[in-house]
Amino acid sequence: MQSKKEIVEDWLPRYTGVELDRFGELILLTNFDHYLELFCKINDVEKEGVDSTMPSAISNGIRLINIGMGSPNAASIMDLLSAIQPQAVLFLGKCGGLKRRSKIGDLILPIAGIRGEGTSDDYFPPEVPALPAFNLQRAISSTIRDHHQDYWTGTVYTTNRRVWEHDDAFKQYLRKIRALAIDMETATLFTAGFANQIPVGALLLVSDQPMVPEGVKTRKSDKKVNDSFVKQQILIGIDALKEIQEDGRSVRHLKFD
Repeated sequence: MQSKKEIVEDWLPRYTGVELDRFGELILLTNFDHYLELFCKINDVEKEGVDSTMPSAISNGIRLINIGMGSPNAASIMDLLSAIQPQAVLFLGKCGGLKRRSKIGDLILPIAGIRGEGTSDDYFPPEVPALPAFNLQRAISSTIRDHHQDYWTGTVYTTNRRVWEHDDAFKQYLRKIRALAIDMETATLFTAGFANQIPVGALLLVSDQPMVPEGVKTRKSDKKVNDSFVKQQILIGIDALKEIQEDGRSVRHLKFD
């Protein structure tokens, strides 16, 4: 295999255990198995590719994939999804809230990602911004309101460093750039999606407040977030993609070439 097309068409089924013609055009991404379990329960469907790197499930043309944690996995799935050129990809993730005003359980609709992870530098120079597909974010915004919820907007800093909560110098840097939240995937997904001509959006759930010691995520606090807030986030994600599906709306807004 020499071309990218040949590679990704072979590798997407290898990573997911799902053949290309069964994938669907609307994709939800997550990096937690709990999300996949809940998606299956909500829709009364079974997991596919349970022995694969990236297991998934599909319901009514919407497939949720657990890509695992980190920006390299985020970049990989966007490259692999170029094999099917999906109509839209929506990331349902968790993030750390960096501002006092954002509380545990709040939703964040990112307007941009800050590329602090390094992975996205393999796709574009550092000065190229990491942006979501505007029309996709607009559909998510409307759906959030339909669910009688509210949300914050702002920038999300994406890092490839998982353990930093003890580092005061890094936390001072985060204050300086005035990011609203921090995660490990969003900016990579936006950038790699743009490189692969795939519209990408994100809906993030504030799961911790890592700028203060009492806000650092623990097993106990994460379970509380899972039990209290994740199902609503998934339902909003499903309904946002259904809106695009039913209206036949294009969510492309950038000129990829």
